Amino acid sequence: MKIGWPTDVRHVAHVTFDRFHGFRGVPAELQPEPALAKAPSASKTAFGVSTESMQCAHDARGNSVPTILLLLQRRLYEQGGLKTEGIFRVAADGAQEQRVRDQLDLAASVPEDADVHCLAGLIKAWFRELPGGLLDALPEEEVARCATEEAAARLIGKLPAAKAALLDWAVQLMADVASEEARNRMGTRNVAMEVDPLTALKYAVQVMNFLNLLIERALRQRQQDQKKNSILLL
Repeated sequence: MKIGWPTDVRHVAHVTFDRFHGFRGVPAELQPEPALAKAPSASKTAFGVSTESMQCAHDARGNSVPTILLLLQRRLYEQGGLKTEGIFRVAADGAQEQRVRDQLDLAASVPEDADVHCLAGLIKAWFRELPGGLLDALPEEEVARCATEEAAARLIGKLPAAKAALLDWAVQLMADVASEEARNRMGTRNVAMEVDPLTALKYAVQVMNFLNLLIERALRQRQQDQKKNSILLL
C-alpha cells in the first residue's frame, strides 16, 4: 500500500494537558464519562517531587515556576503577608499547615482561612523538600567564596535552567519581603536566613551570605529601574 501526502486536513482541536486539570480542549464527543473524568496527575503530592512532575506557569519575569508556588505567593501577597511582622520567621500552626498541605495535594487550591504564616511556612517546606535541593549543583567552595553581588550572579549561571528560574523566583520573593522591612522587621539577612532553599545545612552561613548578596542585588536593580523609568517620564 502506498501512502501519499495528506490533501484534506482539518484542524479539529488543540488539546493540552496538565497535572491538575488533565486534558483541556477535548471535543465534547470525545469527553470521558463523568465517572472517568477525574484529571490524571503526574504526582500524587505537591511536595517532595521534582518540578518535571508538576504543572508550571510563568511568573512576571518569565521564570517557569510550579503553579503551587504561584498560588501560595499570590495568596500571601493578597492577605498582606509582606507587611506582617516576622513573616517567614514565625512558625505556623502545625494542624493548619497540614490541613492546607492536604488540600493542595488533593485539589491544588488554598483554603480561604489559611493565614499568612501558614502560607509562608508551606513555601519554605516546598523548597526544603525539593529532591536534591536547589543549590546542589553549585560547588560548596565557590558558594563559600562568594563575596560580591557580581560573583553570586555569575555562580547562578552554573545552575541548570529550571533551578536557575526557581532560584530567581525565590530571590525576588525574598526581595519583596525585604522591601517591607520597616513593617515586617525582616531585612535581607533575616529573610535569607529564614527562606533558605538549600536542604544541606552543613554550610548554612555561607548559603545565607550567598542569598543575601542576591537579594541586595535584586533590590539595587529595582532601584535602578525605577530611576530609569522616572527619567523617561520627565
